[in-house]
Order: sequence, then structure tokens, then C-alpha cells
Amino acid sequence: MPMYEVEHVTPLEPAQKDALAQAITNIHSTKFITPRLFVNVKFTDVSRQDAYVAGKRNHSNRVTGHVRRGPTRTRTEFDALCDDIHLAWASIVHPTHSTKPPADLELRAVFIVGEIITASEAGFAVPTAGSDQAWVKQNLAAFKAKAREGDQDFVDLLAELESRPEFKGISQ
Repeated sequence: MPMYEVEHVTPLEPAQKDALAQAITNIHSTKFITPRLFVNVKFTDVSRQDAYVAGKRNHSNRVTGHVRRGPTRTRTEFDALCDDIHLAWASIVHPTHSTKPPADLELRAVFIVGEIITASEAGFAVPTAGSDQAWVKQNLAAFKAKAREGDQDFVDLLAELESRPEFKGISQ
């Protein structure tokens, strides 16, 4: 449901991208009770793009999260989301620099933009922010049908729903 865009100037190894994608997915899915299947993360090497801060050329690493905004999601939660993403980046990209890392390794900015009005993922219209549990319950039969048809994403989704306390009772 959200789309996180990781724009990086520092070269990231595939294992680092995998770890960052997992971390961002875990952070978002637990903070906002969102099934992991619907958390999207994309990486773009921007080392050759021109970017500016304060009118000056500036090459930096940044994450932009396009999320659903709603009354159940507070500014405090979004601030914590930014902090958690910063911590994940530090532990994955520059774990040996416990203080200030070199500029090319630093995550300079995290932007959370609450602009998703609607979307469709895997054939399902996404719910409004804060109504993911009711949406899962409403679509559970269709999720199970996709899993029975062999769609591994939905097999994994059903396993996740079974394992998460927030979805217990819904996935029966």
C-alpha cells in the first residue's frame, strides 16, 4: 500500500538492498498493521543525477515514503517511522560508523508524503488508512482462492496473517 523510494548515491550491494527492503517492510507493516505483501520498496541509483539542496548541487541518500494518511496515523507515528528508517539505514549501510558516517554513506533525508488517494495492488483496491484489518477480513476468501491457485505471494500472505497477533481470528 505504501511505496518507499530509496534513492542512493552510495553503491548498495544486493544484500544491503535486501536488508533495507526487509527493514522498511517490517517497520511499516508493524507500525501501521499492514500486511507485508502490500509494502513496496524500490531502489534507484541517483549518483549520476543532479539534485540540489539550498540551491546548491548536493548528492545524498534519501528515502521517500508515499503512504496513506488518515486520522488513526499521527505525526508522532510518522516521526518515529523516519527515526526507525534512519536507524535501519545506519545498521545496514554503515554499521562500523557509530558516530557521524562519511557523507556518501549518510541517509540525509527521509520524507513521508501522505498522498496516496487510492491504489490497486494484486487486483485489490487498497483500504483507507487504519482499516487494514477490516479490509483483510473482507478480502480473505479471495486471498485464500489466490493461494489455492498457487500464487506464492498469497500463500505467504496467509502464513503472515496466521502468525501476526493483529490478524488472529481474522484469517480463520
